Amino acid sequence: MIGTLSDQQIEDVLGENIFGRIGCNDGNKTYVVPINYVYDGKHIIAHSIEGLKIAMMRKNPNVCFEVDTMHNFTNWKSVIAWGQYQELTGERERYQALKLFVDRMLHSKISKTAIPPDIVAKKVHPHADGAIKPIIYRIVITEKTGRYENE
Repeated sequence: MIGTLSDQQIEDVLGENIFGRIGCNDGNKTYVVPINYVYDGKHIIAHSIEGLKIAMMRKNPNVCFEVDTMHNFTNWKSVIAWGQYQELTGERERYQALKLFVDRMLHSKISKTAIPPDIVAKKVHPHADGAIKPIIYRIVITEKTGRYENE
């Protein structure tokens, strides 16, 4: 059976996962790239270093985000969300966003761009060399939809 996810099921899929794909377009090219993320109930929060994805989202903040849970080809859930790219520049909001990553992914290997500043300063993380200046951003979700299939 193929169907539409309820609002609560959409929230569950977004909240239970940490890996999705973001799609952006600069007017000439569309770029879809995997990201790790945290969902805070309102926003997709992510991090990156300077590169094509960040440049494209700065040029055109309208993005699409996709995440799925796949058990097999006949048992899956997929959520697509649309929204606006918003860079986090304030130290407090950047710290809080990175703390969400650490709290959510405590037992996972953390990307170099997701290390909070106080941890970098203490050199606790093996990748904490202080050279990476991450871009912390969120997707302010404006629309969500979801589909599923199960036997």
